Amino acid sequence: MLLIYTHKITPRLTYVMRHIFVVILGIEIDFTTKVEDFIKHTGAKITYTKQPLQNEFFVRSNELLFEQGINDVQLNIGDWEGTPCFFQTGDKSTLPFDIFAASFFMLSRYEEYLPHVKDIHGRFSPKDSVAYQNDFLLKPVVDIWAYKLLEALKERFEDLEFKHKSYDFISVIDVATSHCYANRGVVRGLVGMLMDLGTLKFKRVYERIAVGLNRQKDPYDNYAELIDLHKRYKVKCNYFFQFADYSKYDKNVSTNSMKFKSLIKYVADYVPVSMAASYSSFSDLELLKKEKANLEEVINRPVNNSKMRYNRVDVPQTYRNLIAAEFTNDYTMGYTFELGFRAGTCTAFQFYDIPLEVKQPIKIHPFAIHDISLSKIKKDNDVLSQVKALTNEVRKVNGTLITMFSNEVLGNKEDRDWMSLYAEIIKQQYVPQ
Repeated sequence: MLLIYTHKITPRLTYVMRHIFVVILGIEIDFTTKVEDFIKHTGAKITYTKQPLQNEFFVRSNELLFEQGINDVQLNIGDWEGTPCFFQTGDKSTLPFDIFAASFFMLSRYEEYLPHVKDIHGRFSPKDSVAYQNDFLLKPVVDIWAYKLLEALKERFEDLEFKHKSYDFISVIDVATSHCYANRGVVRGLVGMLMDLGTLKFKRVYERIAVGLNRQKDPYDNYAELIDLHKRYKVKCNYFFQFADYSKYDKNVSTNSMKFKSLIKYVADYVPVSMAASYSSFSDLELLKKEKANLEEVINRPVNNSKMRYNRVDVPQTYRNLIAAEFTNDYTMGYTFELGFRAGTCTAFQFYDIPLEVKQPIKIHPFAIHDISLSKIKKDNDVLSQVKALTNEVRKVNGTLITMFSNEVLGNKEDRDWMSLYAEIIKQQYVPQ
């Protein structure tokens, strides 16, 4: 067991220490504020405070983990053997920066509480993030820091016990629109036909008629193909279905459609089915609860995983609403238009509510790859190279790479054959047993 001496034990400190040592590195820890207990301890130990006691493993603490609320934070980006870092510590510290304060800053999404301009959907822009502005968005820096810390600890404590994690991959399929033409009702189908004719989209008119006459499969109906692909390459997958009323930004098939319900049940027989919350439920807790209950009724089992429409996150309220609706896992933490690690990590973590100063009972599973961010890359080979580069970054720290694709994009063959490209991405992840 690793003993940590500090002058004050705070919720922030225990939260980030447990995440780094226990969750990422598999090291059991304990805390003490008593110098005599620290000195008596014969195993691995570190000091996290302003001054070292003797010549022990010492990390000079920044004030961030001992404060409350949000304060103006000045960041100066440094370098730790090729890895960006901030909250530098000075000469006496064993590490050149405060890894714990920096990790808390990233994991808590501290910067998203600071003043910033939201986009049209109320989202935090990646361009306002410290990771984007300092070119480390494509690196899971929290995990990299943790493993560099482990190497430093192993040099000092040869008998240090830790548990090895292994790399993992999860494919998220977002089903906000289950079908392009089918199962959408007579009125919506007729309106869609007239709009396609009015905008001279004759290919869509042909497809719409062919699907309606059962001469052609709906382009978004790729569920059997995806299930087969994931089974063949032993891929962990999670389908997020939107099951909500029609609105400006929510245009899925009607929740009254028996064919739609049958589709959800069919998919649930093979893989976990979770809830893609509607745009309308973002700030409406009762509607969020209703959508969850309705989806649970369809699949006849609890729905514990959530994903917000358009990856909208407003900290801390989004997570408070999800907790109130009894979700235990969320897959919204990532950027739609940029690849990389929004929270600086490829390891699932508990949400820390800064205004309440408490670790909340919901686990955040950050995704690094969104299909829309890949669509900006013009060549398929460049897409595969970028995915492989991110995969290698996550493999190096034994993390979890999560990708997010929608059945809409995978059914789109206008600009590229997305299904074939997705299959190549899946094959990249496959390691024969």
